Amino acid sequence: MKLNKLLANTQKPNLYEPGTAIMWTDEHISKQLLQVHLNENVDLASRKPATIKKTVNWILEKSGGEKLNILDLGCGPGLYSTMLAEKGHNVTGVDFSKNSIDYAKNKAKEDGLKINYIQSNYLELELPQQSFDLVLLVYTDLGVLLPEDRMKLLGFIHGVLKPGGTFIFDVLYDQELPKKVAPKNWEAAEYGFWKPEPYLALSESFLYEKEKVILYQHQIVDENESVDLYRFWTHFFAHSDLKKLLAENEWENVEFYEDVLQGGDLFSGEHVTFTVARKMK
Repeated sequence: MKLNKLLANTQKPNLYEPGTAIMWTDEHISKQLLQVHLNENVDLASRKPATIKKTVNWILEKSGGEKLNILDLGCGPGLYSTMLAEKGHNVTGVDFSKNSIDYAKNKAKEDGLKINYIQSNYLELELPQQSFDLVLLVYTDLGVLLPEDRMKLLGFIHGVLKPGGTFIFDVLYDQELPKKVAPKNWEAAEYGFWKPEPYLALSESFLYEKEKVILYQHQIVDENESVDLYRFWTHFFAHSDLKKLLAENEWENVEFYEDVLQGGDLFSGEHVTFTVARKMK
């Protein structure tokens, strides 16, 4: 085993130094992610059904309108999209994972719902300008994007919203960051989340306190001693940070809420900020 390579990767990397593998398009991992999405007992890839239902009702209260054209970015297997369509809204859901989109399409067909699902990286998405009343980016997706990708996406969202349209998203609040650094964890498994065959997973995280970023890193070593390096750069935000992000485009009535979710852990409840921003008319 190339221990020098493994040891080198355990050193704190430069900010935004990329990994070598992408989780969302891996055939095995994407299937595992789908199962996590659909697990109603955990708040991992998706939130629990009761939380999603409450959030959807809150979103509709903030956005208004009898029949909205809604864009659900990072929709996963369509949990929010389904509830929104059941309430009579026109929904377009977008996700990078083919497995999630395939599941969502089959579920919509079974339920008799007309939902337009698109399998795509939303950073490369092209849609008609000023075509949506509401755009959603839920489950802290904005915070895992690198700064240049984040600004690109915000510009895209502003463009596809109708004048007066609403953008609702959530991010992790920038409090108690040292407590959110995950401890080092080394796991050996015959089969699991990362691989369908034996693997060694070396997981750790690094805090970049000035930039309000935590890197959650996983090195996955297979039987052939090949190493996949997954890096997830997670950003945390104050209200002032969010105002600066939104300042590049014209928004009005920007509002922040920390009371949408229940839960007392470091990644739910008051530790999650929901933002409501309306495009200027």
